[in-house]
Amino acid sequence: MQKPIRRAALLFGLVAGLTLWQSGATAQYSETKPEEQKPQAVPQSGPDKGVGETVIVPRPRSTQPSRTPADQDRPGQEETFRFRTDVELVSVSVVVRDKDGNFIPNLQKGHFRVLEDNVVQEVQRVEAAEAPMTVAMVIEFSDLYWEFLYDTFQAAYGFVTSLKPEDWVAVIIYDMKSQILLDFTRNKAAANDALNQMRIPGFSETNLFDALSDVIERMESAEGKKSILLISSGVDTFSRTRYDAVLKLAQSSSTPIYAIGTGQAVRLWYEGRGYMSSPGGLTFLQADNQLRSFARLSGGRAYFPRFEGQFPGIFNDISAALRNEYTLYYRSTNTARDGKFRKIKVELVGPDGKRLKVVDQKGKELKYELTHREGYTAPRPVE
Repeated sequence: MQKPIRRAALLFGLVAGLTLWQSGATAQYSETKPEEQKPQAVPQSGPDKGVGETVIVPRPRSTQPSRTPADQDRPGQEETFRFRTDVELVSVSVVVRDKDGNFIPNLQKGHFRVLEDNVVQEVQRVEAAEAPMTVAMVIEFSDLYWEFLYDTFQAAYGFVTSLKPEDWVAVIIYDMKSQILLDFTRNKAAANDALNQMRIPGFSETNLFDALSDVIERMESAEGKKSILLISSGVDTFSRTRYDAVLKLAQSSSTPIYAIGTGQAVRLWYEGRGYMSSPGGLTFLQADNQLRSFARLSGGRAYFPRFEGQFPGIFNDISAALRNEYTLYYRSTNTARDGKFRKIKVELVGPDGKRLKVVDQKGKELKYELTHREGYTAPRPVE
């Protein structure tokens, strides 16, 4: 009897502490801002605007999202998104970094070579201008690992505080099922109010695969520099969606997934005292690998912070990656509507067609890597 009472008392204490911590979060994270870069052209708004549709509005999976004419902005109404589906034009978001993690700027269309199933494609245009971010936050909020909740709140509140005024954010939480706390908005206060609804978790399930697959599908029609921020232990309990099915969705998605693994410090404490022996230790290793796979296949990154001081750097890295990415567009030479997966490879090439050589200000050659999604699934015939 004492153990449940003690656990409840600790949980209430955690919530109270987080409430006090939140009041100082804005000042803490505003001190560390992403590095400002001069964009080539800054759009005045994010993705195309319209009235009446948002990415979070529930829709049947068996039907395509409706395509309505763009509505004119109406005074007194909050901006929402209009979505466009173009099955012929393929877009690939590419992040180019050197070995130290610095972004390589000023690349032009001629520097990129795209191969689809090893067939060279003609790049029609490359967009590199800074634009507002569109981020769907998917947050595990369950009683399964209540000890991890501090990391959860650190990541959620801290990321919202790091957003710029023109960025869009939505908040989705999940345990046994997912729940939309907030549709896309630029209002940080509204986002924090949504996070404030996360008080006492009600269930001990973490159906990660169901929640993530649902959000991936919803985000496909969104435009702009979009991403999913997954804040999770990486553990799935009883999802109806299989792991391999989520991997396929992530692999073919145009939305990169940035994952923050929670509970690393708590796990380290338990490991040091011999409490993380099998099978518990293997469960968390598998969970970490799942988060890494979601991020890698979709063109994002996974982070596993052990210390509070690491969070601002993570937020800066995610923001900088989205703001410094190149978006490539091409029309596939494969016109078959067969529903098959098509593998994408992006390379940097020089005028001679060989691998592009990148040097620093001193003329020293830099090693670099490209991050992008692995491919996409071709459309099927319309019946």
